[in-house]
Amino acid sequence: MQRGSYAPPPAHSPPLHHPVPQHVSTVPMMRSPPPPQSQSNSNYGSPYNGQIGGGGAGGGATFAPAFGGFINDPTAQMGYQVGKTALNAGQEYMEQNINRYVSISALKHYFNVSTPYVLRKLLLVLFPWRHKPWSREQRPSHSTPADASNYYFLPPRDDINSPDMYIPVMAFVTYILLSTLLAGLRGAFHPEVMGLTATTAFVVVLLEILGLKFGTYVLNISNDSQLLDLVAYSGYKFVGVIVTLVISEILNRGQGTGGWVGWTVFGYTFMANAFFLLRSLKYVLLPDSSNATPAGSGMHTVARSQRNRRTQFLFIYSYVVQFVFMWILSRQDGSPAQIKTAAGAAKGVVGG
Repeated sequence: MQRGSYAPPPAHSPPLHHPVPQHVSTVPMMRSPPPPQSQSNSNYGSPYNGQIGGGGAGGGATFAPAFGGFINDPTAQMGYQVGKTALNAGQEYMEQNINRYVSISALKHYFNVSTPYVLRKLLLVLFPWRHKPWSREQRPSHSTPADASNYYFLPPRDDINSPDMYIPVMAFVTYILLSTLLAGLRGAFHPEVMGLTATTAFVVVLLEILGLKFGTYVLNISNDSQLLDLVAYSGYKFVGVIVTLVISEILNRGQGTGGWVGWTVFGYTFMANAFFLLRSLKYVLLPDSSNATPAGSGMHTVARSQRNRRTQFLFIYSYVVQFVFMWILSRQDGSPAQIKTAAGAAKGVVGG
């Protein structure tokens, strides 16, 4: 019996079945916002304003307003208005109270300076010997064209002879910082140096202003602008004191303002400051009746007896008072004895 050939049936792979998700998740399609089409499209002015279309039939993407809509909240707007009103009222109250003693508009005049003016004024304070003229420039007031007798002084930036308060204030602060720096370079620094220096300078300025106030009362100077001029002129001595400290420190090699070098520099700066004050204050305290002084300019001639009293006051203030105050401010000794004394005083203060 003969068997037939047996051929195995062809192999068939089982059919592939892909997994079918049981739960359909709705994931939003992420897309970039459309580019602006024109300048007139106000909806695309900011990504925080309104709604941007183009998302399809279901609408577009929306963005929250800035700060959660806090700026547009009526309560926030009301609070802003209340705060602004309170700030304006406080500023007005301070100006009214300060104007009782000092005119703010008058002070602005003394700080109206420029860089060329500051440089020229510093040279004038240090080298006043050949400067002419010393009189201040005046211009007629344009606010009252019908009355040509009203004149006003030019601001410092337009007149080098006009006093300012920018240089005195900056020189006052520079003097305090420079004195503290020099004390540190000499090894005599302690935490109380800056406070003591600032207190000394402040007391000197306060005594000088009180003396000027008393002098204006005795000399019958009732014009507030003349008093402010005297206060401004009183601060120029700090320029000479600063120059004395710096040059003496360099030439004396850290030994302070003592010795003949210190006294020589101090003598020059003192004489320059005294001459500068004598020539400048002459037109404030002693108006010249021979000159053609415009009417209404605030510079009136004085009687002969009053003029003699003002001349004496001007001389004493320019030379005697300035010498005492400048010597107190420029007294810097870098000797080892003073360093030990300062160190011992600092230790005593800390230990106490």
